[in-house]
Formats: sequence, C-alpha cells, structure tokens
Amino acid sequence: MNKIPNEQWLARYEQKKQMLEPQADLHAYFTSTEISGKPINLLSLGEITIPTGDIIVRDPLAYLERNSAPYFRKVPTGTFPLTVCVVTVEEDHYRYAAAKVEFTDKTPQKFTEALLGDENLENLEEGEYFGFNVDAGLATVVDVKTRDAYLDFYDSWKKENPDGNIYDGYFADVFAQSYKDHPKYQRSAGDYINWRIPGTDLSIPMIQTGFGDGAYPVYFGIDENGQICQLVIQFICIELAFGEDDSEDEDHA
Repeated sequence: MNKIPNEQWLARYEQKKQMLEPQADLHAYFTSTEISGKPINLLSLGEITIPTGDIIVRDPLAYLERNSAPYFRKVPTGTFPLTVCVVTVEEDHYRYAAAKVEFTDKTPQKFTEALLGDENLENLEEGEYFGFNVDAGLATVVDVKTRDAYLDFYDSWKKENPDGNIYDGYFADVFAQSYKDHPKYQRSAGDYINWRIPGTDLSIPMIQTGFGDGAYPVYFGIDENGQICQLVIQFICIELAFGEDDSEDEDHA
C-alpha cells in the first residue's frame, strides 16, 4: 500500500514542488525527431498492466524487494503502452534516454518528480532529484501486484538454483531472444524485455538504463486538470549529455 505522507511533509512538498520539475522538456523526448542535434526515435515495448495503481520504479535485479514502497500518488489502473525514447549517439550506437507509460491521451502540461512521501525535502537544491538507484544496469516499472508475482517467481527460481545468478542463469537468454525477435535499437545481448511472469497475466519490463549504473529520476506527467497522465523515467538528459556543453563524465541525468 502507498505510504501516506504526514502533514508536515506534504506542506514542505507543496513549497518545494516547483523544484521537483525536470530540467528538460520530457514531452519533447516523445514528440521530437531531433534533440541537441541527435536523432530521436521511439521504441514500443508493448504494454504493462497496472491492477492497483500503486506503482514502483526500481532496478529489478538489485533493489526490487517485497517492502519496496510505491509512490505516494496512485496512478490510473488498466493496461497501458510502454515506450522508450532512443537517442542515436552515432551510427549504430543507440542509448535509451527515457521510458514512458502513457495512462491517458492527455498532453502533460508539466512534470513533477514521483516521490515515496518520506524524502528529506529540507535541503533540496534547484536541479537536484531523488530518483532510484541502479546497480545492475536495468530499470523496471511495476505495480505492487506485479512486484509480488515477480518475487514469487524469483524466490522459486532461487530455491531450485541456490547458488545461481538469475540474470546469468535465466534472464540472459530472455534478453538474447528479445534481440533476435526485435534487433532494432538493441545490442546483440539484448537491451530490453517485457517478460510475462509464468502463471500470471502480468508482465515485468526490464530496460537498459541510459549510461548504466547510477541514480535516475522518475516523473509524473500532469494534465490540464491536475491528473496524472504519464510516468516518465529519465535515463539521460539529452540536452546536457549531447548539447554544446556535453561532458564525457556525464553519468546520469
């Protein structure tokens, strides 16, 4: 269940909300054909189902646990398209800059960072974000019901393979098959899957994060009525990474 923030936290959140907006126009990541001189293309990862509206973004192999808290704001329930913004760094060299779950067809009027409701907002500075940590180079966006179904599978696999690594022993083949089935914008080992959890109608996507391990922000797109219409994970700030002032050591958004 969502953690309900206390009144003091919510008051501070209202004061700081404007500072929690992204520094890039994330809507443009999914509507433009070029940003900072780099070609932009969209990659469909199919659909994900959100049964409860309690949603989580985590590294699925390193930090997705049963006590992983969802964001304090619920999202619409249903089945929704999942799309990746692909930036062409150079010929045949692609990076995933962002991933979007589109809950409605409304155009976001602004974006604000998705939070758990217990972050320390006191010393938040302009341009900072909280985000989620990545240690296996992957990100997922799941409902709490999907989280639990995936962890049931994970626990079962580990019981049968106590000394095994689930990526090497199971998911590496799934990623390789993804590349065989859909080679466009993937490396040969595979860069994404949208894997159906056995015995369920739920799928868990796993997406390579822009520059690998690090911390990445997640934003809710808000429509003109103040409702959540999108969720966007920003892997790369394209303007910072590839603009005129690009830096070789830029390692996250």
